[in-house]
Amino acid sequence: MDDQPLTGEPDITEPTTARLRLRQWRPGDHAPFAELNADPEVMEHFPSTLTRDKSDRLAELIADRIGDNGFGMWAVEVIETGEFIGFTGLNTVTFDAHFTPAVEIGWRLTRKAWGHGYATEAAQAALAHAFEGLGLAEVVSFTATSNLRSQAVMTRLGMTKDPHGDFHHPAIGDPQHPLSLHVLYRISAGQWTKRR
Repeated sequence: MDDQPLTGEPDITEPTTARLRLRQWRPGDHAPFAELNADPEVMEHFPSTLTRDKSDRLAELIADRIGDNGFGMWAVEVIETGEFIGFTGLNTVTFDAHFTPAVEIGWRLTRKAWGHGYATEAAQAALAHAFEGLGLAEVVSFTATSNLRSQAVMTRLGMTKDPHGDFHHPAIGDPQHPLSLHVLYRISAGQWTKRR
């Protein structure tokens, strides 16, 4: 039963790479996702770790959005082993900022998946779908200024830092919080095409 998708909506895009499958979420993903979200190192650049209940609700919300839109923050699975290692994908930015409306690309992988190039590989597949499948003009990504690991992935994807894009994330609330200030990276369809 754990190998069945959480929703049965048709026309869900599930990109693959040489090593990874970006797919709809399954009930069996909940436990490893909760473990990932409870890891202080993985969640270092977020306000807090997540309880199992909050993690499960997040997984269900993400799966619902994929079911509704046909794409989203896909579960990432290593093809060779079938192991769930986190998520990567596209999301419509839900808060107001100087760069919205926008579609963001994001990722969150378990610590043991770090250092293998998985985040970049999965994100490249997501960007390909954004530009070649959805016909988007631009994709953005953002993170806390302290998150140099994610900024390195953004750079490897060909995204460029917007020198005037820094903003205080509204979900943090307190602009003095060390995670409030975020950097903004962008990539246009034209920039993506030149890199192909």
